Amino acid sequence: MINKTSLNEFYEEISRPLPTGAAKEIGHFNVFVTESLFDKRSGAREMPYSRRAYYKISWIRGKSRAEYADKTIDIPEAALLFATPKIPYNWIPETGNQTGMFCIFTADFLAQGKSGVDLDVLPIFQPGQVPVFQLNPDEVKEIEYIFKKMHREIASDYRFKYDLLRNLVLELIHYGQKLQPVANVETAHNASERISSLFMELLERQFPVESQHQRLNLRTAKDYADRLAVHVNHLNKVLKEVTGNTTTQIIANRIIQEAKILLKQTNWNIAEISYTLGFDDIAHFSNFFKKQTSVAPVAFRG
Repeated sequence: MINKTSLNEFYEEISRPLPTGAAKEIGHFNVFVTESLFDKRSGAREMPYSRRAYYKISWIRGKSRAEYADKTIDIPEAALLFATPKIPYNWIPETGNQTGMFCIFTADFLAQGKSGVDLDVLPIFQPGQVPVFQLNPDEVKEIEYIFKKMHREIASDYRFKYDLLRNLVLELIHYGQKLQPVANVETAHNASERISSLFMELLERQFPVESQHQRLNLRTAKDYADRLAVHVNHLNKVLKEVTGNTTTQIIANRIIQEAKILLKQTNWNIAEISYTLGFDDIAHFSNFFKKQTSVAPVAFRG
């Protein structure tokens, strides 16, 4: 299996017991003060590059950076970071004076009650997003207030505290969604943008690859065009206009991105990786990988 940090492993990393009891019925939720988890000797604590098995919202204060498969985002002062189990990332503090807070929760935590929420339909957790938002001093005060309220409530004996905590998580999510560029909403009516968005959603739905028995169902431009009920030439034209790349290039880039993750983060052999990514034989995969990256899969794995 691909390297994934489970809730148990997370609590082992921070040397704290996994809470039990009511959490089994409501899904998991917890909130932490960042500096309380740091190694006091080194003054910093790096989260390993992996896919988490839970959602996470972090209020980060201090110079650091967030690393994704092919992107690095510098955080000079303060930021709000949203993490989903679908996308692996790494947070690296660059100074010893890191402060802030973060909460972790499972999808079933927000799915509780009459107003249950499906996290996968929320814009902040949509594929293709890099939800790291720089915060100005006024925004920091607002975010700090929400997190401190969470911290007080989790320790309280209030009977309905998890209902309140659920609302506070949603408040953070909506806060982040309001920080997203307005252009994403303004162009939604455009047919080309809509087709492009649906294509990207279909593409990302196939990832992450988490088992040697999983296999990509959609591999070619025609596969996606058929699923979207458009002609392959029209899909290619739309994507070229919107992204600057052809359908085949976009698919290839995403497969390469996943291939790099599997090569570095799993002990699967090349044949297994080749199969999961939709290739019928190792030679085809190796030629494809080398054409896209200029190195063979074995050499990339090191």
